[in-house]
Amino acid sequence: MRLFVQTIRFRLTVLYSGLLIASAALVLGAIYFAVSKTTEQRPYTVEYAKAQTRSGEYLGKIPVVQVEEVENAVNVRTMETLRNYSFGTLAGLFLAALVIGWVLAGRALRPIRSITRTAAEIQATDLARRINLAGPRDELRDLAETVDTMLGRLEDAFRAQRQLIDDASHELRSPLAIIRANLDAVLTAPEATDEERLRAVAIVDRATTRMTRLVEDLLASARRQAPAFVDADVDLAAIANEACEEFAALALARNLTLRRLLRPGLSTVGDHDALRRAIGNLISNAVRLAPSGSEVIVAAGEHGGWVWAAVQDAGPGIAEDERDRVFDRFWRGHAGGGVSSRRDRHTGLGLAIVRQIVESHGGLVRVFSELGTGSTFVLWLPGPSPGEAPEGNPMA
Repeated sequence: MRLFVQTIRFRLTVLYSGLLIASAALVLGAIYFAVSKTTEQRPYTVEYAKAQTRSGEYLGKIPVVQVEEVENAVNVRTMETLRNYSFGTLAGLFLAALVIGWVLAGRALRPIRSITRTAAEIQATDLARRINLAGPRDELRDLAETVDTMLGRLEDAFRAQRQLIDDASHELRSPLAIIRANLDAVLTAPEATDEERLRAVAIVDRATTRMTRLVEDLLASARRQAPAFVDADVDLAAIANEACEEFAALALARNLTLRRLLRPGLSTVGDHDALRRAIGNLISNAVRLAPSGSEVIVAAGEHGGWVWAAVQDAGPGIAEDERDRVFDRFWRGHAGGGVSSRRDRHTGLGLAIVRQIVESHGGLVRVFSELGTGSTFVLWLPGPSPGEAPEGNPMA
C-alpha cells in the first residue's frame, strides 16, 4: 500500500480529484449562498388555525393558511433539498473524479513507462536500442529524444573504448613478442656471443621505448577525452614558440632548419599544455620525416576571427586517398610503394591526439599534402569573435 501511495500516478490522481472537488464545492457553495440570501426563511409551525365563536360561544378551531407561510415553508424545504443534493453530487463527483483521474494519469504517464522499460532493458553490450517515442511533440517526447541522444553518445563512447582496448592490445603484442623472443633466444642463452647480446639489447631497448611511448600516448588520449581542460586566455604564437624550443635540438641533430613565422598576440581560450602538446606532436612528425638539410616551418596567424597554427615540412607527403585517415587512432600508411607514412615506426596516436585536443577546443585540424612535395598541418581555433569556420591553407 505504501508503494502504491508513492507512485506518481496515485499522486496525480489525488491532485486532479482534489482540485476538481474543491472547485465543485466552491461552485455549489456559492449557488447555495446566493439562493439562501434571496429567499426568506424562518421557523414555521405545522398547522395554522383560527378560533371560531358564535354569540360568544366557542365552536372550535378552523385551519387557516396564509400565503407567506406557505412560501416560507417552500423556501425551507427547497434549501434542504438543495443542500442534500449538493452533498450527494459532491460524493458522486469525487468517486467519478478518482476513476477518471486514474485513467487519464495512466494515459499521460504511458510514455514514461515506455522510457523506463526500454532503459531497463538496455545493457552496455546493447546500446543500439532507442526509445523512438511517437506522439505529439511535448515534454515527454523531448525527454525521450534526449535519452536517445544520450544513448547515442554512450554507444559512441563504448565503441571507442572497445576499439582503443583492441588496438592497444594489438600494438603492445608486437614489442612484447620481440622482447620475449630476444630474452629466450639470446640474452638467456649461455652460448650467445657478446655481439649477439649487444644487438639483442639494442632491439629490446627499441621495443621498450616504443612501448613507453605507446603507453604515454594512450594516457594522453584518455585524458583528452575527459573534460579536464583548464580554460584560460592563451597566446597561440607563444605556445607554438615553446613547442619549437622543445624540438630545436632534435632538428639541429638531423640537420634541419626550424623556421618560425609567428605573429604575436593570437589570443584564444584553451588549455596551454594541451595545445602545446598538439603543436609539439605535429613538429615531432615533421622533424622525424623531413629529409636532412630541408626546412620545417612553424607559423601562426589570424584569419576571419580564427587563429591558426601550422607546421609545414618537405617530407614524402601523403597520398590523397589516405589524407582523411591520418587522424585515425593507430593508423599507419604503407612504408613502401610510394605511399608515405607520417607515423611509420611510431605509436600511431600522435595525430589522433592532435585532433582530440583541437576539436575539444571547438577548433578544426586540416592537412594539405601531395606525394613527394611535403605536408602542411593546420590547427584552426576560435578567436575572440570567430566567423564562419575556415577551410583553406593559410600557408599557401
